[in-house]
Amino acid sequence: MTNSASELNIGVVGAGGFANFAAKCFVMVDGIKIVAVADVNLSAATAMAESFEARAYQEFEEFLADDTIDMVYIATPPSLHYQQSRLALLAGKHVICEKPAALSTSDAEHLVDLAKSRHLLYVVNLMQRYNPLYRIVKQIIDTRVLGEFTHGYFENYASDEFLHESHWFWDDAQSGGIFIEHGVHFFDLFSGWLGEGEVIYAAKWQRPEVETEVYDRVMAIVNYPKGPVSFYHGFDQPKILDRQEMKLQFERGDITLYGWIPVRLKLSGLLDSNGIADLKAMIPEAKVGISGTGKVEITSQSVNAPTRPGTRSVKGRFKHIGFDHHVSIAHGDDSQKMSVYADLLKNMITDQRAWILDNSIERVTSEKNAVDSLRIAQAATSAVNKF
Repeated sequence: MTNSASELNIGVVGAGGFANFAAKCFVMVDGIKIVAVADVNLSAATAMAESFEARAYQEFEEFLADDTIDMVYIATPPSLHYQQSRLALLAGKHVICEKPAALSTSDAEHLVDLAKSRHLLYVVNLMQRYNPLYRIVKQIIDTRVLGEFTHGYFENYASDEFLHESHWFWDDAQSGGIFIEHGVHFFDLFSGWLGEGEVIYAAKWQRPEVETEVYDRVMAIVNYPKGPVSFYHGFDQPKILDRQEMKLQFERGDITLYGWIPVRLKLSGLLDSNGIADLKAMIPEAKVGISGTGKVEITSQSVNAPTRPGTRSVKGRFKHIGFDHHVSIAHGDDSQKMSVYADLLKNMITDQRAWILDNSIERVTSEKNAVDSLRIAQAATSAVNKF
């Protein structure tokens, strides 16, 4: 890299609000510096560049010719991602791009091949896998502490308050549509938990009584090796009502996560003393309530379970389920959203820089996530029924 083995100079493409936020998170990591900003709106590029003591560019080609830039971070509308990523890789720059990688899986695959041929990093910012709650859910699934997974859903009641009628978001030629522009995050999350999925149904609904053709609600059902998950995205809420919820149902209980970046978790389940001990190890700071022994909420370290696990028994799915307590767990706080968001971005850039320094390191997210999540999103888009 430019200055030393550990320093990473980043040039940002797109000077919007999220690019500014992400860049501020990146420079919280030692060895990361923003050296250039490019935007077709030169005043926006200049304003952002000044806050980082960086150079501003209006022309993308001139920006790419800046040999102090080691990595290009792309935060522009989706229709620009493929071409800008391709040109950046051809210019010898590492690339981190906002989702999606491109508007088609074949274009994403081409970017991966190009990066590999030039020994460069190429990755899409699917930062959800850096969330501590992602890892907790993954552990619960893999250890089967709640039994086998049976069903899941993600419901996204998102705001369109700042998405005016002519915004690029509504134009599939620029955004790729909701599944591609937004859904890739959640297809990637559930693939990490449940394995590679297959779209078995998809639909979208047109907003009535508007002059332009606007599809503001989509739904897909994806079948994973461990079971089905339904995804709903509606961009039709005022900002104050914006909310998201995902649930995973198991033989012994369920997990609910809140927020499009999950910051709060609730778990309910039938657990024996061994299961309670396992969850205490996974979520040591959580609060635990035990029904049937008084409605109390206590720290997980204070749970006193019977010495002989499985003293009670019920049936489900033709199985006997032994348990000691019906346990509820609450973990996290909605007020943590922005600090968690910042941590995800810092962890992502740290992870990717580590790989640049040592290609043998296994990353949390790689180019594979970019392609696989887009493949599901494109399949849903192609299979869609219109209403």
